[in-house]
Amino acid sequence: MSVDAITGAWQWLGTAANWAGEKGVWHRLGEHLWLSGICLVLSCLIALPVALWLGHIGKGGALAINISNVGRAVPTFAVLVLLTLSPLGSHGDWPTVIALVLFAVPPLLTNVYLGIREADRDVVEAARGMGMSGPQLLRRVEIPLAYPLIMTGLRSAAVQVVATTTLAALAGGGGLGRIITAGFGNYDTAQVVAGAVLVAVLALVVEGVLVVVDRAFDPMRGRRRGPSGKAPAPAPAGTRPEPSGST
Repeated sequence: MSVDAITGAWQWLGTAANWAGEKGVWHRLGEHLWLSGICLVLSCLIALPVALWLGHIGKGGALAINISNVGRAVPTFAVLVLLTLSPLGSHGDWPTVIALVLFAVPPLLTNVYLGIREADRDVVEAARGMGMSGPQLLRRVEIPLAYPLIMTGLRSAAVQVVATTTLAALAGGGGLGRIITAGFGNYDTAQVVAGAVLVAVLALVVEGVLVVVDRAFDPMRGRRRGPSGKAPAPAPAGTRPEPSGST
């Protein structure tokens, strides 16, 4: 990338007129966030219940993960083109939504399933021995223990969706990708670079926000590592730890 392109992109971003109106950055950013959010929510509604249940019962998970991993081998752009050329192409953003959901489900399904299955089995069995029901065990023990991997899958899916939503512009959709395609159409390299920078910055911001959310809502924050720096054996939620010292 030439210095002229970088300088031109900076000037493009610094021009107030490029941020206003229906074709401006703020409007395209709103479209991008809305479309990305819809796709991520749908992906979570599909992947999380399946992964949590399969991880809890310990059956069928390997098959589900292998099937979802096959989806990773199919290019999102190819799926988007095929859906756009199908009858769904006349129904607004549905081709983009379906393509992005198929793209986001695998990392969610894999990480959540593995997180539940890799939860400390001694702790799980101890909770089961205390008389916890299946739903209680999942909600109060397995999910808190699997929280780091669950959030890793969510962050991965969110960043991938935000970055890939740019392809919506190729199917006539909105979002920051429209800035890039408009730049190509006008042979304006500065605008193309500016659009790419906006998408990259948005992906980094989303990653940063989810990292903060991860740390703020970790149900076992402060208990994953003890004073020695090693992760202590977690106790089932709702139980009291044994007091230290002699009586």
